Amino acid sequence: MDPLAIIIVAAQFAAAIALLNGVLTTLGDAKISVAAIEAIARQPEAAGSVTSNMFVGLAFCETSGIYGLLIAIILLFANPLIPIYLNYIAK
Repeated sequence: MDPLAIIIVAAQFAAAIALLNGVLTTLGDAKISVAAIEAIARQPEAAGSVTSNMFVGLAFCETSGIYGLLIAIILLFANPLIPIYLNYIAK
């Protein structure tokens, strides 16, 4: 098999794994939201503090999802290994 094809297939698998991060991010967001709703139900007077902490946690979760998407886009459309391989075989 052509080594260039192997690099492209490996990039496809790596992009799929990076996009799996988005699914796991959604599950993390749901867990954070459920915990915040339960905390507000137990102590309604702490709703402001719980809500602000929840939004910080959600921001961190969404950031990891965006990083996964960014890595997948780089691997699919701007793969840094392909020019390295092409320069290697040109010598």
